[in-house]
Amino acid sequence: MSAPPKNPERAGVRSPTRARIAERTLRTDRWWQAPLLTALGLAVFVIYASIRSWVRTAYFVEDYHYLTPFYSPCLSDSCVPGSSDFGTPIGELPMIIPLGFLVLPFLLGFRLTCYYYRKAYYRSVWLAPPACAVAEPHRTYSGETRLPLIIQNAHRYFFYFAVIISLINTYDAIRSFRGADGGFGIGLGTLILVGNVTLLWLYTVSCHSCRHVTGGRLTHFSKHPVRYWMWTQISKLNTRHMQFAWTTLATLMITDFYVMLVASGTLTDLRLIN
Repeated sequence: MSAPPKNPERAGVRSPTRARIAERTLRTDRWWQAPLLTALGLAVFVIYASIRSWVRTAYFVEDYHYLTPFYSPCLSDSCVPGSSDFGTPIGELPMIIPLGFLVLPFLLGFRLTCYYYRKAYYRSVWLAPPACAVAEPHRTYSGETRLPLIIQNAHRYFFYFAVIISLINTYDAIRSFRGADGGFGIGLGTLILVGNVTLLWLYTVSCHSCRHVTGGRLTHFSKHPVRYWMWTQISKLNTRHMQFAWTTLATLMITDFYVMLVASGTLTDLRLIN
């Protein structure tokens, strides 16, 4: 990380040391299209996830044990019966607090500090800069050396929490292999839950922190063949980290929406086995 500028007032794109170009950009293509679409995509997820996290309805299907990821794990006495596989150590919660309040901050922290998401919302929301060769509107620049952006350096710690949460989501997916009679069964909801958690794992392990944990500190790969193999495989996944980042936003909404439809009785789960 580079040191903060000694004179932040002279560190922006309009500083005396920069080229004197009156136009914001000389580009003639639709450079604004990418940041606009990114902002819209992020807004759709944030609005949907916020609404669903607070409504407290239609988030669990008892017959097939479908639990939406937005409410997992459900640890409060406010949770509907059967949805709390890990017990209810927390009492009743007021409506202002989401039932998944214990994990949502860590999931949000993991995504907000993710290297790809930083690029996405820096460009689309903060316009810093909105595109290559396009001047940003901010007059000063301090990098990630001050609050709140200095928190970005905590990404490696959010990664460990993300692994734990992915394990919980995996447990939920395994529990969804259940029939109406309590035995083994597979429905469309089962496949959706399994597909979602698989992609969540791909997003989690393809992040830069995971790549660093497996092989970032090694001096001689030849002395650590297993870790070198893991580092190689994660490096391959890392090239698709952006795709996994967007795909998992979509699968989280699809999974939650399907569980909501089945739990509310709007849709009957398509059963493949039992």
